[in-house]
Amino acid sequence: MFWIVLGVLLAVAEIFTTTLFLIMFAAGAFAAAGAAALGAPVALQALVFAVVSALSVAVVRPVIKRHAMPALESGDQPFGVEAIEGSSAMVLEPVDAERGLVKIDGELWTARSYDATRSYAVGERVQVIKVRGATALVWQDEISTPGGLPEGKR
Repeated sequence: MFWIVLGVLLAVAEIFTTTLFLIMFAAGAFAAAGAAALGAPVALQALVFAVVSALSVAVVRPVIKRHAMPALESGDQPFGVEAIEGSSAMVLEPVDAERGLVKIDGELWTARSYDATRSYAVGERVQVIKVRGATALVWQDEISTPGGLPEGKR
């Protein structure tokens, strides 16, 4: 019973830390609970806990973290919203800090100017800097406009 309680406590604690560290020890505790259910002595239960926890931290955690990483950080091909950030877009309705519409890869997106002091006219090319919900935050296209990206986005 000790191992099950420990496993549950560690799993609940992981919810608050989101580090993928404590959950590995919870897995070790549940494995030790399985060994206890099979009648293993306490020393073997502790060994099972230690081995499963260590292997989880050393082998499983890096794999999970690599797959949880955004595609741009991991070097994988981005998809979904991540693929849109950095894309070029055509302004279909004037874009300013409060409203606008752009076309990104054939799709219509609501847009706002990344810089609240800037506005873009119909027909201008802009670059998507960030996506917030269903709204693209855009900046002048670095290819077609001198000056390029805003500071910190280069």
